[in-house]
Amino acid sequence: MPNPTTRREFLGGATGFTAATLLGARSLGGVHVGGRDTMQVALVGCGGRGSGAARDALSVTHGPLRLVAMADVFEDRLAASHEALSGAVADGVDVARERRFIGLDAYRHAMDSLNPGDIVILATPPAFRWVHFSYAIERGLNVFMEKPVTVDGPTSRRMLDLAERSRERGLRVGVGLMSRHSRAMQELAQRVRGGELGEIISQQGYRMQGLIATFQSPPRPEGVSELEYQIRRFHSFLWASGGAFNDFFIHIIDQLCWMKGAWPVSAHAVGGRHFRAAPDGVPYIDQNFDSYGVEYTYADGTTMRFDGRNMKGAQERFMSAMHGTRGSAIVSATSDCGLPSRIYGRHDFSPESLRWTSEVARDERNPYQNEWNDLVDAIREGREYNEAQRGVEASVVCNMGRMSAHTGREVTFEQMLACEHEFAPGVAELTLDSAAPVTADAEGRYPTPRPGYLTQREY
Repeated sequence: MPNPTTRREFLGGATGFTAATLLGARSLGGVHVGGRDTMQVALVGCGGRGSGAARDALSVTHGPLRLVAMADVFEDRLAASHEALSGAVADGVDVARERRFIGLDAYRHAMDSLNPGDIVILATPPAFRWVHFSYAIERGLNVFMEKPVTVDGPTSRRMLDLAERSRERGLRVGVGLMSRHSRAMQELAQRVRGGELGEIISQQGYRMQGLIATFQSPPRPEGVSELEYQIRRFHSFLWASGGAFNDFFIHIIDQLCWMKGAWPVSAHAVGGRHFRAAPDGVPYIDQNFDSYGVEYTYADGTTMRFDGRNMKGAQERFMSAMHGTRGSAIVSATSDCGLPSRIYGRHDFSPESLRWTSEVARDERNPYQNEWNDLVDAIREGREYNEAQRGVEASVVCNMGRMSAHTGREVTFEQMLACEHEFAPGVAELTLDSAAPVTADAEGRYPTPRPGYLTQREY
């Protein structure tokens, strides 16, 4: 993996924003350690994944946990999330109206409702992650943050700095790369480390699907501000999410890096946009390509190939696999971490060469729940547990694949980390009356990548 000492050389210009708030921080060590007292939870970002994370938090095996505060930019999303959670896990929801906070500064009020050692869920678009993580560390809170956690070079450097500071304070941090908590994949990884595949020589990952979430967006409707529109449709905007590449593809890419036991050192990618309008002529104005192909190269010269596509009517393929000198393996059979994982004696995945198939206990088949059980167990037992650095590194690997496709140039891990193009430099000061980080042209379209023409930045 890339050398952490090398990475820290890039952090010098990114630490000032935390100096005043974190300089006098003291380790909180023993809060909630070894106890069965109720831990309080705040949810920051009440969309579908944030609501799902809150439901999983309130369903842990070593509770009790209680949701006591919620925050979102938009009242309708918070209200819908509160209603859904109150119906699904009513015993764990205690969010009085005065602890439901709206606006871009709502995260502060939600975290201020907690005590040191409680847990905050950070599930807003990742552009805001470093801002919210910084405040969580200042407040002495354990953190569960959704992926991806960074979208560009400057925010990656800040998040690496914050990851180190969270470790120094003894905080426990989980990152929503749930494949790492798939019991089937954990056993597969152990078998790979034990030599059952020999040396891994190639990997393949696919997430080729239709039009999901807010991948595509029509022009902004009247009466909605630029900033509100871009936050609501964050998959369409690179500043907010890293686009479709980061949000949709990170799980497959991360799990294959995990199996290899290394991060790629470079990426060489292609990509393009085939359709700029719907069949009825309504233009798509988002910043995404609809297809990507990346060749990631590891330090030993072996490669991982990843193909991603969001295209209606095209053949779908969503899985991951790898080949070694002694055989091959299916990592995820379907979706991001679909069962079963398998090992084969040949490279054609033939049934007669099957050597091993994962078997997972029924109560451990849900990796989303497993990651919460693992985090809360670590808090209760006082064990070190911090996935923040790993989450940043996985995000950097995604960023470099995306940037390579968008610029038409090979991009290394260190180049991506050192890149100075910050997509939303004023994100910490945004208000709902602020100008949006990108603006549309006269036709309502936003800037898109131009490979070969823009080679040092993505748009």
